[in-house]
Amino acid sequence: MEKLTHQEESVMLHIWQLKECVVKDIVNEMEEPRPPYTTVASIVRNLDQKGYLNSKKYGNVWVYSPRIDEDEYKKTFMSDVVKSYFENSYKELVSFFAKEEKISPDELLEIVKMIEKGKS
Repeated sequence: MEKLTHQEESVMLHIWQLKECVVKDIVNEMEEPRPPYTTVASIVRNLDQKGYLNSKKYGNVWVYSPRIDEDEYKKTFMSDVVKSYFENSYKELVSFFAKEEKISPDELLEIVKMIEKGKS
């Protein structure tokens, strides 16, 4: 699975949310100022070529749907981030966010409860 650019990830987030869409649907979901239609269409073509999308043509319109599951993408690339930046340790990842005060003690307790619940 090839890593996506920031723009490609942004477009994929909309496609994952929409499930099935045309380029105009994606543009309409984007925040102002919206990128030009042609820019989004080009990004969608790249995503299709990279194997991230299914595409079907109905008359003159291409309809797209995700070929790669959002959770699958997250799992693959979060694993790479943890390996590259946190010595392959999720403990180091959580510790980093705690030290940077990006995660509160209450959120840490909630994570522990989620982990414990998942084990039972």
